[in-house]
Amino acid sequence: MKSIYRNKYLIFIFTISLLTNLSSQNKKDNIWADDNFTGLQFRSIGPALMSGRISDIAVHPEDDNIWYLTVGSGGVWKTTNAGVTWTPIFDDQGSYSIGCVTIDQNNPHIIWIGTGEDLGGRHFGYGDGVYRSDDGGKTWKNMGLKNSEHVSKILIHPENSNVVWVASQGPLWSKGGERGVYKSIDGGKNWTNVWSDNEWTGATELLMDPRNSDRLYLASWQKHRNIAAYMGGGPGSGIHRSDDGGKTWQKLSSGLPKSNMGKIGLDISSHNPDILYAAIELDRRSGGVYRSTDRGANWKKMSDAVAGATGPHYYQELYASPHKFDRLYLMDANMQISEDGGKTFYRMNEQHKHGDNHAIAFRKDDPDYLLVGSDGGLYESFDHTKTWRFMANLPITQFYDVAVDDAEPFYNVFGGTQDNNTEGGPSRTDNWQGIQNSDWRVVLNWDGHQPATEPGNPNIMYGQRQQGTLARIDMITGEVVDVQPQPAAGEDYERYNWDAPILVSPHKPSRLYFASQRVWKSENRGDKWTAISGDLTRNENRFDLPIMGKKQSWDNPWDVSAMSNYNTVTALSESPRKEGMIYAGTDDGFINITEDGGKNWRKIEVRKLPGVPATAYVNDIKADNFDVNTVYVALDNHKYGDYQPYLYKSTDKGKTWRSITSNIPDRTLTWRVLQDHEKQELLFAATEYGIYFSINGGDRWIKLKGNVPIISFRDLAIQKRETDLIGASFGRSFYIFDDYSVLRELSQKQMEEEGTLFSVRKAWWYIPRSHLGFGDRPKGTQGHSHYTAPNPPFGAVFTYHLSSDLQSKKDIRQGREKTSNEKNNDVDFPGWDVVEAERRELAPKTLMVVKDNNGNVIRRIDAPGKKGFHRVSWDLRYPSPMAVRLDANNNQMPGFMVAPGTFSVTMYKQVDGQTTQLSDPQEFQVVQLREGALATDSPKQVAKFWRKFENVSRIGSAVQISLDNTLNRVEGMRTALAQSKADVGDLDTRLHNLRMKLLDLDEALNGNRSKRGPGEKNNPTVGSRMFVVNRVLEFSTYGPTTTAKENLAIAEEQLDTIQEKIGKNQKALASMGRELMKSGAPWVEGEALPKNR
Repeated sequence: MKSIYRNKYLIFIFTISLLTNLSSQNKKDNIWADDNFTGLQFRSIGPALMSGRISDIAVHPEDDNIWYLTVGSGGVWKTTNAGVTWTPIFDDQGSYSIGCVTIDQNNPHIIWIGTGEDLGGRHFGYGDGVYRSDDGGKTWKNMGLKNSEHVSKILIHPENSNVVWVASQGPLWSKGGERGVYKSIDGGKNWTNVWSDNEWTGATELLMDPRNSDRLYLASWQKHRNIAAYMGGGPGSGIHRSDDGGKTWQKLSSGLPKSNMGKIGLDISSHNPDILYAAIELDRRSGGVYRSTDRGANWKKMSDAVAGATGPHYYQELYASPHKFDRLYLMDANMQISEDGGKTFYRMNEQHKHGDNHAIAFRKDDPDYLLVGSDGGLYESFDHTKTWRFMANLPITQFYDVAVDDAEPFYNVFGGTQDNNTEGGPSRTDNWQGIQNSDWRVVLNWDGHQPATEPGNPNIMYGQRQQGTLARIDMITGEVVDVQPQPAAGEDYERYNWDAPILVSPHKPSRLYFASQRVWKSENRGDKWTAISGDLTRNENRFDLPIMGKKQSWDNPWDVSAMSNYNTVTALSESPRKEGMIYAGTDDGFINITEDGGKNWRKIEVRKLPGVPATAYVNDIKADNFDVNTVYVALDNHKYGDYQPYLYKSTDKGKTWRSITSNIPDRTLTWRVLQDHEKQELLFAATEYGIYFSINGGDRWIKLKGNVPIISFRDLAIQKRETDLIGASFGRSFYIFDDYSVLRELSQKQMEEEGTLFSVRKAWWYIPRSHLGFGDRPKGTQGHSHYTAPNPPFGAVFTYHLSSDLQSKKDIRQGREKTSNEKNNDVDFPGWDVVEAERRELAPKTLMVVKDNNGNVIRRIDAPGKKGFHRVSWDLRYPSPMAVRLDANNNQMPGFMVAPGTFSVTMYKQVDGQTTQLSDPQEFQVVQLREGALATDSPKQVAKFWRKFENVSRIGSAVQISLDNTLNRVEGMRTALAQSKADVGDLDTRLHNLRMKLLDLDEALNGNRSKRGPGEKNNPTVGSRMFVVNRVLEFSTYGPTTTAKENLAIAEEQLDTIQEKIGKNQKALASMGRELMKSGAPWVEGEALPKNR
C-alpha cells in the first residue's frame, strides 16, 4: 500500500513540475511557446474546386488589374494580375471573418478592412474591428471598434484621408456592442459614435453623395439571432440622411413602408445623385424596391422584388450600375437585374455559375464587364452576364466537417461544405503536380455536412445534406441512396440539426448511429433504423422563447425557414472500450448517457459543469479511447453572445467534470476535441482561431501555427494508419499535419536536450507519374492560374528539435554585445585574432547522415541550425555522382534511388570544424509503393544497375573535366611557348600533335563539334550512349532493358580506352611542361610549382 501512495506522490510531483514548465508561456525563450513549434507545418490540400463566399470586392482606381477580395470566412486576398494569381494578405491578423474592404481614392496604398461578415447568417464568424494598411496590404494595424463584430461599410472623405466613417452592424447574437455609424477625423486613431439607435440596431449601408461629402445616407437594421430563432426586423430599421457629415440625422419615411423593415439594400445613382434606390425586406420575407428622386425626401414603391432563398438577411445588397442609368443589381440566390429603376426585374444568367450572390464590382472603361462574388467564389463576365469565367484558384471553401477513409496507398478526405456540396479528394497523389482541382469530386449535392466512412471498406461512405438528409454513397458506381431515418405512422416529425451527427460504431463497421431529437441505430448501413431513445432535448416551442430580450409577438418578423431546427441532438460518441455505451449531446444544454445500448438514459444538464452556462451547445463529445470511464466534451455558447472556450473532461462517466480549457485564449470558441489512438494524454482541439494540442490531457495547450492562417477549424479527423491530423477549416479548405507522431514523443526532458531526432515514418518508393508533365513543374503548362496543392515531401521526412540555436563565434560575441548595449555598457573591441577567427569560421549547421542496414553511408543532408522544430526530407536518392568543377557552378544530375529496405538516420551538428553526434540513429523503412504491369528484376537488382550507371557517370564526368582541363593546359602551354626562349620547331610540333590527339578523344566523347553546330547527326559517342541509358532509367523502376545494358557496356569500354589515352597524353604534356620551364617559359596553371633554385 505504501508503494502505491509513493507512486501516486511521484506522479503528482512530476505533473506539477511539467505544468510549471508548460505554464511559463510568456517567457521569451520558453521551449513550450507556440512559436517554438512553427516548424511543424500543416499542408494545405485545397480544394479550390468551388471556392467560398465572397463578401466584398474592390478594384484599384488606377489599375484595373489590382483587386482586393474579402472572404466572409477566409480573410483578405489580393491580385495584381486580374486574378491570374492571388496572395492572402491578412492571414496573421486577429480575424478571418471579413465584411468589407475600401480603397482610399486619395491614396490607393491605403486600404481599410472591416471585420466580421455583414449579413445575418447562422454560421457567420465575428470580427474584431477595423484595420488599416498604408502599404497596399503588406502590413496592418487594428484601428479600434473591436466590439463592432460585424462591419458593413467604410467610407473615406474624397479629399481628406483622415476623415473616415464606419457603418457597424454590431453583434449578431447579442445586444449592445459598438453599433451604428462611427466617424474619425484623425485617420482612425479616435472614433465618435455619430449615429445609433436601440441596442439591437446597427448600420448596414452607408453612402455618400458624390457631389457633397457632407451628405450621407444610412440604412439601419434591427435584428437578432440566437440558437432557436432569427428575428430580422424592427422599428430600428430604416433609412436616414445627414447633410452635415454625420453630426445630425433625419429618418426618412415619406412613401416608405410603415411595418417593421428588415435588411435594406441601398444605393445612389452616379448619373443623377438625387436618385436613391432601396431594396427593403418586410415581414415574412416579403419586400419591395423603392426609388426616390429628391434625395430621400419622398419614396415610390417600384415593385415587390426582394431577395429570397435563404432569406433577405443573407443577400439584399443593391447596386446601381455606374454605366447605365436606372440599371440595378439585387443580390439574391439568383441575382435580379432591373433596367428601369426597379419597376421590373429579370433573373441573371447563372448557367455554369454558382448562385447565392453577395458582391459585385465594375470597371470604369467597360460597361459589359462584371466581377461577381458568390457563395461559390468569384466570377468574371466580359459580356454582361452572358458567359462566366470562374476563378478556380482560391482555396476558400467553408468545410463544416471532415471524414477520412483508409484507401490504399493514399487515403481520401471528405468534407461537407457551406453551400458547396459534399466533396472528396485524395490526401496526396503519386504525380509530379500534386493535388489539383480535377482530383476532387462532388459526391453529394446541396449544402454538405457530417460525412462518415466505413473502416476497412473505402467503397462505402456516408454524406449528409442539411437537416439530416443522410445518404449512403457507393464509391464504385457513384450512386446515392437516401437513408435518413423517418418517423413511424402517427409520430411527430424528426427534428434534425442543420449539421446532424452520424457515427459509425467502433465495434461494428456496418452499424450506424444517427440523431434527430432522438438517437437512431442501424445494423445494415442505414437500410433499416431503430430509435434507441426518446426525445433527449427540452422539446420547446421556439416561438415561445425570448428573442431581442423578451418574448415576441407572432406578428413580428420571425424567420426560421433557413436555419437549423432547435432542440436537437448535435453530438454522438460510442465508447471504443464498451459496446453500447453512448453519449449524446444537444443544442439546448444536455449531455445524455446510456450504458446499455439505449435501454436506459441519464441526463446531465451542462449548467452543472463548473462554469458552463445553461444554454451551452454541445459541439462535440468523445469517449476516451483507453478508459471506459473517461469522456471529453467541447461546448460553446456563442449563439448567446458568449465567445468563451469550454472544454471539459470527466473520469467517472459524466458524474463529475473538470475544465481542461486551460490556456486556450478568451474569445476562442471550441468546436472539436480529439484524442490520439496511441497516447492517452495527447489531445487536439479545433477552435475558432486554430488547432491546439496538449500532451498532458488538456492541462496545457499549444497552438499549431505552422503554415496555417488565422481561421476557424470546425472539425478534426485522424487517419490512424498514417498518423495524420486533418483539419476542416471554415473558409480555407483542408489542412493536413502529416505524421504528427512527433507529438507523442514530447517531454520536458526531451525538450531540454540539445537536439532530438524523432521517429521516422516509412517512405514510399516509386517514381512520380506524369499528369501535366514530368519533373518539378507543379502546374505543367497550364499557366500560373492553374491551382495545385502540394504532396508531402517525396521520400523520408526527418523531424528534429533543437533547444537552442547553433552559434558561431560571431553569434556568441554579438549576443554578449547585445546584452551590453541593452544595459548601456561599453562594448570593447574583441581583438584582431578574434575577428579573423570569426571570418574564417564556416556557418554552423545540422547534418543528417543516412545509412543502409549494413552501416554504409548513403547520403549527407544539411539542415537548419535554428532553435525549434524542423523537418527536412531525403529523396531516397544517392548523391550526385557527377564530378565537381572548381571554376564553375555545378548543376549536378541527381543520383538514382536506393532499393527498398531498412535504413537509419543520425543527427549531427557541425560547429567550428567539430562534428558532434546529437541523436541516436532512427531506423525506418523504404517500401515499394506498387509493382508495374510487367515482370522485371527485383528492386535490388535494378538498384545494382543504377549504381553501375552512377559509377560510369562518375568516371565519364571526371574524364570529361580532365580532358577539358588538359586541353586548357595545352592552350596555356602554347601561350607560354610563345613567351619562351625555346627554338622554333620541335616543341611546337609535339604540342600541336598532342592537341590533335586530345581533340580526337573529345570527338569520341561528344561527337564532331562541327556537325553539332548546324545540328547534323553524329555517330554514337560515349555521351550519346550514356544518354540512351539515362532515358531508359530516369522515369522508371522497371530497370535496364537489354538495349540499356548493351549501351552502358559499350560506353564503359570506350571510356576505359579514352581514360587510358588521356593518361598517356597527360604524361607527355607534363614532360613538355618541364622542358618549357627549362627554356625559361612562364609557369602554366596546373603544372608543378617551379623551384626557387
